[in-house]
Amino acid sequence: MSTRVAITGTGAISPVGIDSFESWDSIKNGKLGISKITSFDSSNLNVHIAAEVKNFNPEEKLGKKDSRRLDRFSQFACVAAMEALDMSGLDMESIDATRFSSIVGSGVGGIMTLSDQFDVFFNKGPERISPFLIPMMLPDMASGNVSMKLGLKGINYSPVSACATGTDAIGQAFDLIVKGDIDIAVAGGSEAAICPIAVAGFDSCRALSGNQDPDSACRPFDKERDGFILGEGAGILLLENYDHAVKRGANILAEVIGYGASSDAHHITQPSPGGEGAARAMNLALKRANVNSDEIDYINAHGTSTPLNDKFETMSIKTVFGENTKTPISSTKSMTGHLLGAAGGIEAVFCVKALQDQVAPPTINYNNPDEDCDLDYIPNTAREISLNKVMSNSLGFGGHNASLIFSKPS
Repeated sequence: MSTRVAITGTGAISPVGIDSFESWDSIKNGKLGISKITSFDSSNLNVHIAAEVKNFNPEEKLGKKDSRRLDRFSQFACVAAMEALDMSGLDMESIDATRFSSIVGSGVGGIMTLSDQFDVFFNKGPERISPFLIPMMLPDMASGNVSMKLGLKGINYSPVSACATGTDAIGQAFDLIVKGDIDIAVAGGSEAAICPIAVAGFDSCRALSGNQDPDSACRPFDKERDGFILGEGAGILLLENYDHAVKRGANILAEVIGYGASSDAHHITQPSPGGEGAARAMNLALKRANVNSDEIDYINAHGTSTPLNDKFETMSIKTVFGENTKTPISSTKSMTGHLLGAAGGIEAVFCVKALQDQVAPPTINYNNPDEDCDLDYIPNTAREISLNKVMSNSLGFGGHNASLIFSKPS
């Protein structure tokens, strides 16, 4: 019998909440996390809105010293992982820490620190560069700092697959538990890239929305969509060997039952025509889970609000689920913006919460149906629905595609 993998904790920092409970409450109630940029002066940029994390004080959880030595993306990762560990009820004194892993990824790592230190270099000279620049900017420090903060001595690394990173991290942690290499993992993604150079870069490649009205700019699957809104935050799951969780009397929130990943081998930023690569990832996840497509009750789509992604993701869903599928789909990015490498992590948290509450979250700002996107996107209002198995999709620059399937505990 195949090893089962339980989820016993969730952690989140998002533009709509500073923990997983507040974030989920906002999402199921359609609360928008997008507003005018407040963290820096954007007046010399074309883009002036983003989905920033508000009211986050890292010193409350991490202390002043550690907070100063961690880039914002590492701060998010540590605080979200601490929430997931606390929720799990694990007693760190009674477990084997060498079989407890940290698999937490980031798409761009410490770009805020790097950007700040470039300013120091050019304005004050190389001798004023912080000795913490390198350890603060490396993408692997999301996982490394979580490992150090929690005392985790198992396999520790950070996948980097652009906007599929968080999903791949959870999928790879799932694989490690199934293979028997570890018993427990904190897994997901973290990102903090709302800074001038990142905003300008994404704008330059025409990925961001040109609409500067925070209330309507992010509108996945809507005919008027024109690009994504940059977000930040972290999403972490605590995964555990099912038997290990049962033996210690854990509260099992959900299970991971399938993971699939693929490559488009097509273009650095555009999805493959027809969403062929995304369809393969979904089919691989279904095969791994040993379930049919008609057993999936809800799909949390990648749904970036870009013209090509939403069109081709719709096509890929039709390839897997049927041209006239009635499977409910939504994009929670309509509220959180696009968290890049953290997107799959936070959306996995929302999938677990959806299973717990039996509520499928909405796609807000869906007002103008598009003939190319003609499925059920749960427009504007959450829907109470019987949910037993749900899917989450993540697609990334570089042709990365990843899908996860979660189920209610049985």
